Amino acid sequence: MATPKALIVRAPGTNCDEETQFAFELAGSAAKVIHINRLLENPVLGEDYQILCIPGGFSYGDDIAAGRIFANQFQLFLQDLIHDFKERGKLVLGICNGFQVLIKSGALFGSTEPEATLTWNESGKYDDRWVDLSVTNEHCVFLKGLETMYLPIAHAEGRFVPRSEEQLSRLQTAGQLPLRYSDGSGSDHQLGFPANPNGSIANVAGMCDPSGRLFGMMPHPERFIDRTQHPHWTRKRDLVVGDGLAIFSNAVKYFG
Repeated sequence: MATPKALIVRAPGTNCDEETQFAFELAGSAAKVIHINRLLENPVLGEDYQILCIPGGFSYGDDIAAGRIFANQFQLFLQDLIHDFKERGKLVLGICNGFQVLIKSGALFGSTEPEATLTWNESGKYDDRWVDLSVTNEHCVFLKGLETMYLPIAHAEGRFVPRSEEQLSRLQTAGQLPLRYSDGSGSDHQLGFPANPNGSIANVAGMCDPSGRLFGMMPHPERFIDRTQHPHWTRKRDLVVGDGLAIFSNAVKYFG
């Protein structure tokens, strides 16, 4: 098919939209950034795109809660657009603040009841660091062919908390928790800081919907697409590209 088109939706406070656009373009997509107000005025703008992305940042200053106001806009006014992306086999990606938007708008859940949330880091403060990640299954389109990644995080409200132990078990069984913080040991025990930087239950760093085509993640793949963005790049002579590029490449390949 023709080159897949990615729509990156920004809001006041978003600050990773241009980097995300560049990452999609580097992966082979035609990408465009638009303000949420343009989409609210004319929701049919989204019909011409195969990929919808909500990038990182601090939408609306994270007033009330991180991503909450942005999420309400999607939940109240753009439900038809999200439904259309789901029904037509398209892709949706939320990065950091975008993950908060997807989970708080309910887009990632198979039911109307919220099954989990993202809340304040266990430390109670903003944290910015690099983390090791493990991919626990390939149910998610964006994680195809991946086993591990090393990516930066930068957030204050990234702690994944399920509604109950039963909900956590259900999400795990359904393959909806495919990305976890890791200490490299291969163990699935609950990690402490700094391997698990926010105290997420079950070390969850990302969640997808039941189809595997809607995906939210706290780490920032757009901040590691070039080898020189690695903090130790001068010592890693064998490093060719940044780990994060694969997230965007998998989205483009899905339509190949």
